[in-house]
Amino acid sequence: MTERTIFWDYASRSISLIDQTLLPAEYRFKKCSTVEQLAEAIRRLEVRGAPALGVAGGLGIALSAAVSESTDKTGMLTGLRRDAELLKATRPTAVNLAWGIERVLKTAEGCGNPEEIKEVTLREAEAVGDEDAAMCRMIGENGAELLPDRCTVLTHCNAGALACSEWGTALGVIRSACKAGKEVSVISCETRPLNQGSRLTAFELSRDGIPVKTITDSSAAMLMRKGLIDAVIVGADRITDDAVFNKTGTYMHAVCAKHHNIPFYVAAPYSTFDPELSEADVEIELRSRDELAFCGDKMLMPDGVEALNYAFDPTPMDLITAVITEKGVFKPPFDRNEALPGRRDI
Repeated sequence: MTERTIFWDYASRSISLIDQTLLPAEYRFKKCSTVEQLAEAIRRLEVRGAPALGVAGGLGIALSAAVSESTDKTGMLTGLRRDAELLKATRPTAVNLAWGIERVLKTAEGCGNPEEIKEVTLREAEAVGDEDAAMCRMIGENGAELLPDRCTVLTHCNAGALACSEWGTALGVIRSACKAGKEVSVISCETRPLNQGSRLTAFELSRDGIPVKTITDSSAAMLMRKGLIDAVIVGADRITDDAVFNKTGTYMHAVCAKHHNIPFYVAAPYSTFDPELSEADVEIELRSRDELAFCGDKMLMPDGVEALNYAFDPTPMDLITAVITEKGVFKPPFDRNEALPGRRDI
């Protein structure tokens, strides 16, 4: 997938994004003309994936400015800051969402009047999307070199074009490897409970003609033991000094990969690093019981049974072979006495 998955629609003065909740049955763009609509789209996972959330956050500030009726800078900035907090609260674990919001908000604070704020925030938000597309291409090129000429790669959740503005991070590595002439096939974990792997990853890869098979999440260890998986590549929503936060289930795959001597790679933009924090500092999003209790209208759990539905889990750095970014490949442990990867360096 090379088309943009989220962008500013000039005709309607709104944010246009692929509604991922409809896939794979229906491929449809949705328009968000208010910040509240965008916040709901983020909460409902109509748009998701760390890099895409960074783009969405930036565009959200531009949208806030575009619809603002404030006639003075102070009033407009007050509204932008209020909308920024609303958007940040939708997905607290993913660092890119807050990063995109703050980046565009900062440009607004340097403007002189409301009209300039509207122009500058949109320009900066679109730059976030453009840079994300370029970064994913670089991540793909850097990671493709790590894969054998013929291999089968396991991935968890969706870290493809749908999780970015285009191309993808983990799937970007696979796409770039295929483009370079390597024969890569993919094992896509279904990724319960919302099946981002079977619905989104399998959709993307099959659409691009890349061989893919979907498995239940709990089958991965058996396939590793049988020697059917050569590498694991996943994305990341936040990378602290000591852990990688990604879709829940990632830690389990990392433990199994370590046991079977299979390289475990994380592909993510440099902006995903948050080295000032450690694992204990990060709030892990706890999602609705209904995601586990129901499949459509069918009840899967008895009434009265509680659920722990964590959206993410932390994978310790000693299980990570390397982190692939647009600025290069970093191998843990990171040396704090040297140039530790981190957003403060951007």
